Amino acid sequence: MYANGGLIQLLAKKIYQWSRTGSDQRCTLSLFAAMGNSCSNNLGIPPAKGPNAVGCSDFMMDHTVEGTFFRLYYPCVVSDNAEKPDWIPCKGYFYGLADFMKINRGLSEKIFNYLFGSFKIPAALNGSYKQNGKYPVVIFSHGLGAFRYKQKFIVRLTCTFSIIYMDIILCYYMDMILCLTSFSPRTLYSAICTELASQGFIVASVEHRDESASATYFYHQKPQEPEKDEASPPKPNPEAPENLVEEWMYYRSLKPGESEFPLRNKQVKQRADECIKALDTLIQINAGKNMENVLQTEFDWTTLENSMDLCRIAVMGHSFGGATVVEALCKDVNFKCGIALDAWMFPLDEEIYVRVKQPIFFINSEKFQWAGNISRMRKLDSSSTSMQRKMITIKGTVHQSFPDFTFLTGNWIGKILKLKGEIDPQVGIDLCNRASLAFLQRHLGLDKDFNQWDHLIEGKDHNLIPGTNVTEIS
Repeated sequence: MYANGGLIQLLAKKIYQWSRTGSDQRCTLSLFAAMGNSCSNNLGIPPAKGPNAVGCSDFMMDHTVEGTFFRLYYPCVVSDNAEKPDWIPCKGYFYGLADFMKINRGLSEKIFNYLFGSFKIPAALNGSYKQNGKYPVVIFSHGLGAFRYKQKFIVRLTCTFSIIYMDIILCYYMDMILCLTSFSPRTLYSAICTELASQGFIVASVEHRDESASATYFYHQKPQEPEKDEASPPKPNPEAPENLVEEWMYYRSLKPGESEFPLRNKQVKQRADECIKALDTLIQINAGKNMENVLQTEFDWTTLENSMDLCRIAVMGHSFGGATVVEALCKDVNFKCGIALDAWMFPLDEEIYVRVKQPIFFINSEKFQWAGNISRMRKLDSSSTSMQRKMITIKGTVHQSFPDFTFLTGNWIGKILKLKGEIDPQVGIDLCNRASLAFLQRHLGLDKDFNQWDHLIEGKDHNLIPGTNVTEIS
């Protein structure tokens, strides 16, 4: 018997060898993709439903690991020929997955590019900002870059093709998805972020550098070449791309015998600091200060001057990002409220619960939560008025019903891998988004019509459960 890593390496090797054979055998992968992603023409991230077109652009200030990195989603000017960004921005995110699993990078890139490389985010890349008063701001925090458990599936299919090839592909595909569900953390929740932007919010989706993301990157300066003559040349701009070298940072697994809480507690504090740093960057941009974007995107960031309503700021996140919401609320009162999607409360210090004063909305899935985690959420109830702390559960959802993956896999693959629940993914995300908008209007004092969904905050819908479905510890 092989250890898990050895088995996957063996399977990967066989796939690589097989992929170099004739096209008749390679068509097996096409068959698998079609079966896993049945009706694949219907797969894709749904377009936003608000009245505004949505643009997006990436921003990195300070090229080092201490800098800030986020994707900004915002209302934009309508353009018929707007370019839509790739859901997976570059191959470095494939490599994070390959390194985590100790498999060939080139093979991983080919398989994932085949399965997910064609998907686009429904937003205009670097689209022109739409001037229409001041927009409220949301900072979004992504979840952990890897599942905290792994499963293996071998599915045997009786067909005319060689069974060994189908076995290998299915095992390989499922194991990869279960290992890491976050390709590019700042793009993984685009269905939520684009919807908020379409409804008149400016949303910064942070890519965390605490080693909880599957992959991210920063830059370091190239070593200077020795001077060849006596004349002193002008000093190069250290932030210019030609003077920088890209460096990737990947998910940090627990070491053998390492206690999990100290690591996760340290990470959640850094994550909150990175959310605050992203907000501070937006505040400077809003004030009209020249903030150099290391990435040098085509978007004109000066158009965002005086565009944000800095009295109306919220923080939102999923899973580990839900814990980040609580930590950020405690650290910065500029965040007027928070929305935690299926929050994983484990990383938080015990004393934080009594220190958070802002309203919080917990939107949970039906299949992820457990009594101990819910009891931690309830501690926030006792630290403030019950009117400020709300909790609902969306029926038929799983933990991965919030990221984009739920829209990008076919039914049977999605359900086997826990990327889809029993509820239609569009119905589930609509409930999440509309309840969130109603909560934001209530606690940011917005003059919108989101109060039409106030009943969702109370769990009043046939697809919602007020509070939780989990039997709580008395």
